[in-house]
Amino acid sequence: MYQKISVAPMLDWTDRHCRFFHRLITRQTLLYTEMVTTGALLYGDVARHLGYSDAEHPVALQLGGSEPQDLARCALLARDWGYDEINLNCGCPSPRVLRGAFGACLMAEPTLVRDAVAAMRDAVAGEIPVTVKHRIGIDHEDSYGFVRDFVGTVAEGGCATFVVHARSAWLDGLSPKENRAVPPLRHAFVLQLKRDFPQLRFILNGGIQSNEQLREWLGKVDGVMVGRSAYQDPWMMAQWDAEILGRPIAMPPQREAVEEEMCAYISDWKIQGLHPQSITRHLLNLWKGQPGGRLWRQVLSDSKLLSTLSAPDLFKVAREARLSAVCDVDLPEDQQLLTSACV
Repeated sequence: MYQKISVAPMLDWTDRHCRFFHRLITRQTLLYTEMVTTGALLYGDVARHLGYSDAEHPVALQLGGSEPQDLARCALLARDWGYDEINLNCGCPSPRVLRGAFGACLMAEPTLVRDAVAAMRDAVAGEIPVTVKHRIGIDHEDSYGFVRDFVGTVAEGGCATFVVHARSAWLDGLSPKENRAVPPLRHAFVLQLKRDFPQLRFILNGGIQSNEQLREWLGKVDGVMVGRSAYQDPWMMAQWDAEILGRPIAMPPQREAVEEEMCAYISDWKIQGLHPQSITRHLLNLWKGQPGGRLWRQVLSDSKLLSTLSAPDLFKVAREARLSAVCDVDLPEDQQLLTSACV
């Protein structure tokens, strides 16, 4: 399975409820789980970590770990639970990951990554693809030769698709948030990898903030992974299937229809004892940039309303708030003065 557009795995964000929401907006995009560690699967609650809705397909499981045999056992779980892809995290720079000796620090051990990929591929007997997500370097090891050699070694284990976050990971001195912005983007490295390894696929990640950029890069690389931009402005994904991928669907997404679907979804989960905020937190930007979007977001963020109202009543209040403010355009603060004439 190979998808040209994907939404990045993001810790604390791309859980099953976020993915269900995103799937209502785009049908053709590959969605990723949050990173799940091998320890969580081998010694924890497998169903809690791997459970998902069939509606989420195509969906990939991202694993965090460094022991080939542990990763192989988790790959079997991914296959048995029906995931469409297994991705090994070699790019996360958080202290939590570094303490476990995996994530971005694995780039310093390409032979170990190669062996881990081979072990996972052998475990699933090629039934689902095993891919690797990585940075272009770590700390002072950030020359093109470093990432070229990493890819060349890992490919020996059978990895054919590399998701490349086109920044180095600075493991000493920067927070995870700073690592998403401070190290410079070097998209040229990804283009050079594609030239040097024409038999492999390269998915570009990092710095994609608009559909215009996405279109531009799809003409140069094998695929594009979008991260926080898709989460913070989810309706950008509404263009992906028909307008960018050229795969029109019978019922193009509409915000109102997505609201109705998520209302029913929240009702179902509330019966199971889940607090609605675990789901509504992912929806807050559905009406971003639209009249009344700010007021709609305020209702879905109100802890009292979330605790006391049923899902249908909650969305009714949110909808009424949005429609009551036709000129209350949801813009960044520095642009809101431009719409003051509407007030």
